[in-house]
Amino acid sequence: MKWAEAVAVLGGTSDAWPELRARYGEPHRRYHTLTHAAAVVRDSAWLAGDLGTTERAILTIAAWAHDVVYDANPGEDERASARWARDALDIAERHQDRVEGLILATIKHDAPPDDRLATALLDADLAILGAPKELYAVYARGVREEYAKYPDDVWREGRIAVLEGMLARQLYRSEAARTRWASAAGSNLTAELTHWRGEGTDHR
Repeated sequence: MKWAEAVAVLGGTSDAWPELRARYGEPHRRYHTLTHAAAVVRDSAWLAGDLGTTERAILTIAAWAHDVVYDANPGEDERASARWARDALDIAERHQDRVEGLILATIKHDAPPDDRLATALLDADLAILGAPKELYAVYARGVREEYAKYPDDVWREGRIAVLEGMLARQLYRSEAARTRWASAAGSNLTAELTHWRGEGTDHR
């Protein structure tokens, strides 16, 4: 579902698409681009299953906007993206609240287990982890470039912690996502973790 269509389904209007597209095109971005947002829209729609039209529209807007602000400041970026979405949308407050809550759920990738919209969004956001290894390598390099402000030793330590954290938990909330991506994600994350543990400051 396109941005304008989703907004219209919720009874609103928004001329924010050009700004959203421009933000995703910022020169410092390497992975968190409009291509990533579009992939999350696509995959979350697939994972949404039989959700109704209103819920799908809310999910679509959250997926498009979830990384609209991205300056490699975890937590702050998501909160700023949620504020941007609220300000950008002329829709009922209950829908604004829902969109905002979904975007904020991407900070810790956690939500109530029965929240189907959050499940679809969070699983789709992590789909890249289960991509073929060549695409995963492009993702990993892109994220490192987005965090270029951090020296290699700081990046290495932080990335190891992130990878260990992901490997220690169940990445995907839904059975459909686990079936499609979990096995490859485990292999990709393990390979990158081995790399950073063994190669010091050598970039992936």
